Amino acid sequence: MRTPGTAVAAGALALALGLTACGSGSGSDGDKLVVGATPTPAGEVLEYVQQHLAKKEGLDLQIREFTDYVAPNTALQEGSLDANLYQHTPYLKDFNASKKAELVPVTEVYLPPMGVYADGGKDLDDVTRLRSGAVVAVPNDTTNEGRALQLLASKGVIELKKDAGANATPEDIAANPKKLTIKPLEPAQLPRSLKDVDAAVINNNFALDAGLNPKKDAVLLESVKDNPYNNVLAVKKGHEDDPKVRKLAKLLKSPEVKKFIEDTYKGSVLPVTTG
Repeated sequence: MRTPGTAVAAGALALALGLTACGSGSGSDGDKLVVGATPTPAGEVLEYVQQHLAKKEGLDLQIREFTDYVAPNTALQEGSLDANLYQHTPYLKDFNASKKAELVPVTEVYLPPMGVYADGGKDLDDVTRLRSGAVVAVPNDTTNEGRALQLLASKGVIELKKDAGANATPEDIAANPKKLTIKPLEPAQLPRSLKDVDAAVINNNFALDAGLNPKKDAVLLESVKDNPYNNVLAVKKGHEDDPKVRKLAKLLKSPEVKKFIEDTYKGSVLPVTTG
């Protein structure tokens, strides 16, 4: 998902730290469950479970944070993690296909809605008001690039070909009345790009890490209704019914976690829970 450069180095460092910290994590050590996550919101949700719910269920939840989208899946596939939480199912499927991995979703937990943002100085309060010829940055990985283009298309800013699906690319743009320039960038760089582009479509976790409030700052935000991009707790195939994984899945769907997400993120992250 990442391009060569400092972000890959950071991801490799995070992976190395994760491997050093958790050793061979796949299901050994009694009640210990080692779960990988990006810091926000996944890491924060897991930390809440760790501090308030896990011990009551006899679960020793260990959290390993990563700074990119590739390393947590690589670590899970290789067995140094028992599970991870940070991705939606379309990305998981794309990772499986490209890396010949066998990762599967266990349960949906929350939706971090992707949003379109503009630098405050540009005074843009509606994506349809983008100027003619505007430059719009989007994530450069397959699934999130398609997701970003679908979001722009949902507001009529661009029109995609009828057969353009979740993996749409700029080549699938059928109509571009504002003659927008679509600029793919590494996802983590998108918040920093706001001063150099007219708008950027940013993944929720990177927006939050940069101090953006999706509910308040986005000029266009995904709706939770019929959205395929809910983030999931994932494991390596064959571990779906591990009792420790099932305990964590139950806790992540609990009313307590729902309330934590609602109180903490105030609409910037939307819970997908029962109860």
